[in-house]
Amino acid sequence: MAGNNVSHAMNKTKRRWLPNLQAVRVDDRGTHKTARVCTNCLRSKRVKRVGSV
Repeated sequence: MAGNNVSHAMNKTKRRWLPNLQAVRVDDRGTHKTARVCTNCLRSKRVKRVGSV
């Protein structure tokens, strides 16, 4: 997502909102891989972590 930083003087400079990605070991059909996963997916259990119950 993109937008502007807006100062008090209404000067505008570009900025970006980046997803909160974490390096996580993921269980991918029996193999363990490191993947960059957003925290929203981790909390909602969309991604199966290695060692999680």
